[in-house]
Amino acid sequence: MKMVVAIIQDKDSNRLTDALADQNFKTTKLSTSGGFLKAGNTTLMIGCEDDKVDDVLNIIKDNCSQREQMVAPISPMGGNADSYIPKPVKVEVGGATVFILPVESFFQF
Repeated sequence: MKMVVAIIQDKDSNRLTDALADQNFKTTKLSTSGGFLKAGNTTLMIGCEDDKVDDVLNIIKDNCSQREQMVAPISPMGGNADSYIPKPVKVEVGGATVFILPVESFFQF
């Protein structure tokens, strides 16, 4: 058994959880925030059998698209001056960061 941990953009979360549910994959959804843009993310934990990992990865890939977004300047007031962005910049957001972990035991009570 494997635990798939997918960190995705909030905009993709409903579409992805619906697609996973359609294929009978159960998910646990956590609200998280990213370090770079300090924006909201969604982290999904998906338990599945080893032979279903590729199916889960394909569903994630099909439902989490990358796109460009303009990021407004972040003021150094109250934060680190080294993270200050002096003018709006275009950054790529979306997609998914996925970790696949082995599961030694699984219990459901």
